[in-house]
Amino acid sequence: MFQLTSKKRTLALDSPQVMGILNTTPDSFSDGGQYHQFDGACQQAREMIAAGASIIDIGGESTRPGAQAVSVEQELARVIPLVEYIAANFDVWISLDTSKPEVMQAGIDAGAHMINDVRALQEPGALAMAAKLDVPVCLMHMQGQPRTMQMAPEYDDVIVDIKQFLQDRVDACLAAGIKKQQLILDPGFGFGKTLAHNYELLGRLNEFSWLGLPVLAGLSRKSMFGQLLARDVTDRLPASLAGALISIQQGAQIVRVHDVQQTMDVVRVWQATETYIR
Repeated sequence: MFQLTSKKRTLALDSPQVMGILNTTPDSFSDGGQYHQFDGACQQAREMIAAGASIIDIGGESTRPGAQAVSVEQELARVIPLVEYIAANFDVWISLDTSKPEVMQAGIDAGAHMINDVRALQEPGALAMAAKLDVPVCLMHMQGQPRTMQMAPEYDDVIVDIKQFLQDRVDACLAAGIKKQQLILDPGFGFGKTLAHNYELLGRLNEFSWLGLPVLAGLSRKSMFGQLLARDVTDRLPASLAGALISIQQGAQIVRVHDVQQTMDVVRVWQATETYIR
């Protein structure tokens, strides 16, 4: 059984955990600007926690295709007050969606429990900072950078190539002094992948358990559903729920979603029946 440990707290991963997405950015692909103001972000956090989210993932820099970078100061101003608010008022795990070591340090000091890095600790100073903080880290695969990642993604073999990248990042983490039991893997749906790549990843997600680490799947409202179904980002809930269920059936320990209540319904129905599935 996997479990996360941070600040003398543990989170068991013997059943699927729902991570609620809370973007405090004006330009995120799905909810850009909706929770940019502090009060709105706090209300959304309360609703996701009440619905059953065990982790709240706070991000202050959009990583949608074509997104522009923000400064350390901007990102800190967006995320730290919210981390402090949630840490002071709720018994829930807080994840920092960041690649900047300065934000990692300030966020963990403010009450966050883990780091979710789309760049897999490749930014200068990130590896050393994660080792110093000694908290769980999710390593995600991304081909290229947000500004360019969807221009022409190519792989010799998408599964083999992503496995190799993640193995290399795990090795780098271990060499830097990060404990293996503190690592989580994310194949990075939509981050430098074509439509076909994304569905191959979903159909073969169970292959990413090869390293003996928990897997996080983040498909919520992504363009892989919009392209397949010709649905606008506001009309992708059924597809997102299907993606979450398939991810769980393929062995994902954590699903990262916008729609917590509806995803929790899916998880509970699956839990009620999975014992009887042959």
